[in-house]
Amino acid sequence: MAPTYLYILAKDGKEFLFEIKSPKPNKGQCLEVTQRLLKFHLLQGKNRPELQAFYAMPYNPYGMTRSSYKYSFAQKYTPFNEAVIIGDEFWNIVGGTGAYEELLEIYLEVGQDKSKYMLDALAFGF
Repeated sequence: MAPTYLYILAKDGKEFLFEIKSPKPNKGQCLEVTQRLLKFHLLQGKNRPELQAFYAMPYNPYGMTRSSYKYSFAQKYTPFNEAVIIGDEFWNIVGGTGAYEELLEIYLEVGQDKSKYMLDALAFGF
């Protein structure tokens, strides 16, 4: 599967690049994403804070805080504290403060509204 990227040019001129991946990458994926993020900085000729490239994990399967993240490959084979953002860190950059909580509320509301339909569809109408 090809990587998924999101590029944002903020009003203040700062640039953000996110490579969005699973929160449970293997060793090779960690090394590859780190190379791609470094190449992006090199090709753009810009450093932080003018350009910020991140390995973005849209959610944390281990809890709500960065400290609860426990997957060892990502911690060992990426510049974890500098280039990896998880869950609310990602969504709050993309959508502003509170975006992650709002997204979770929408997800819950849609799930409650559509749960019967989804169960019927999964059961093929039986």
